[in-house]
Amino acid sequence: MSSVYLGFDYGSKRIGVAVGDSLTRSARPLPALPGPDWAVIARLVAEWRPAALVVGLPLDEDGSEQAITGPARDFAAALGKRLKLPVYQADERYSSRAADDALREARASGRMQRRVRKGDRDGQAARVILEQWLLENV
Repeated sequence: MSSVYLGFDYGSKRIGVAVGDSLTRSARPLPALPGPDWAVIARLVAEWRPAALVVGLPLDEDGSEQAITGPARDFAAALGKRLKLPVYQADERYSSRAADDALREARASGRMQRRVRKGDRDGQAARVILEQWLLENV
């Protein structure tokens, strides 16, 4: 039986969101949120009924914390407290680079006809984080 998961790429301006499942271990981006919009997050949880939530943990290349690491941890803790679901934190090093590569490839191949919008990168980064977590943990 397959389980659904929601992934989040926390940022100071936007939060990328993705949905994925344990059967295919793949994910797809959802529209980015303009900050922690708890009403929208609650609706996403009600719609998708995830088994757990995965939040990217921003770290430097050497594994040390960045200025955004603390707020990302706080967001993960708030998700668990508000939604009463398990929340996992996943190393998100290189997820933005992988997201940029995926968007460039989609434009070059013609799968994406429009210009890349700001929230596109956040959603793709959430997809990368969630897929990596699914591959390593499910």
